[in-house]
Amino acid sequence: MDHFIRLSKLMAQKGLCSRREADCLIENGQVFVDGKKIDVLGTKVDPNAEVTLTDLALKQQGEKATILLNKPVGIVSNLPENGYKEALDLITSDHQDKRDSKQLRHKHLRGLSVVGRLDIDSKGLLILTQDGRLAKSVIGEDSSVEKEYFVRTKEIVTDKHITQLLAITSLDGRPLKKIKAELKSEHTISVILNEGKKRQIRHMCEKVNLTVIELKRVRIGKIHLGGLKPGTWRFLRPSEKIS
Repeated sequence: MDHFIRLSKLMAQKGLCSRREADCLIENGQVFVDGKKIDVLGTKVDPNAEVTLTDLALKQQGEKATILLNKPVGIVSNLPENGYKEALDLITSDHQDKRDSKQLRHKHLRGLSVVGRLDIDSKGLLILTQDGRLAKSVIGEDSSVEKEYFVRTKEIVTDKHITQLLAITSLDGRPLKKIKAELKSEHTISVILNEGKKRQIRHMCEKVNLTVIELKRVRIGKIHLGGLKPGTWRFLRPSEKIS
């Protein structure tokens, strides 16, 4: 039994849902292990066991809302600060993109979580979702989903700056995953990350003597910010996939 693990942990590892969602599904009798219903929290199972969900659970997962927001500067992602609005405050009918045909309901706001924060002084694409599987695919430790940013600098950017940025392998003693960087104009760089350490791009630019005056996230995986106006949001369409 030593190699057995909690069912909720296994479900999260398999990408079926988050551990919190797994506990709810188990309690509701919607989880089967090797064909046997498991409804006791804390149950440990073989890591190689086949885990399946009821049709109802699968249907409910498909109905979970995912929202794309163009976060303006001055809005915090998910940690409220005195005097500042948070991203969730913008998810109202008044701020919904006029081209979005799906109507916002109260149920869409329950359990809505920010996936991959943006600093208060950064702007651009922010994802909020009820789907723990989607969140894990974007910000989980094993995630390979790209996040692309346009970085505007005070100084003129040279090829040497790009080479120096690409050569940075750690910050404050912590290793970094390899990044991509490309010169877009004299004062603009495209930077692509597979992770998102706190203020990573700003700190990297500081190390190569570049001053960031604007940082905008334009893409997460296959989802582009597109024509979404600052402060507005829309639902992720069924035809759209993040990875």
